[in-house]
Amino acid sequence: MAGTLTRSRNGKVIAGVCAAIASGFGLPKWLVRLGFVIFGLVGIGELVYIILWIVLPKDR
Repeated sequence: MAGTLTRSRNGKVIAGVCAAIASGFGLPKWLVRLGFVIFGLVGIGELVYIILWIVLPKDR
């Protein structure tokens, strides 16, 4: 269901953060993952990913 940010058990690679963002905003998962890789190269991607991993609830 689009619009809700919850970490799904399906379609995840590490923690499901990128999959949650992609489904919540209607974006392709590969595009969100690419964005995290690019931001990771400049030093902020890992921090944002970890924060979202803690903040986003798991899908039931």
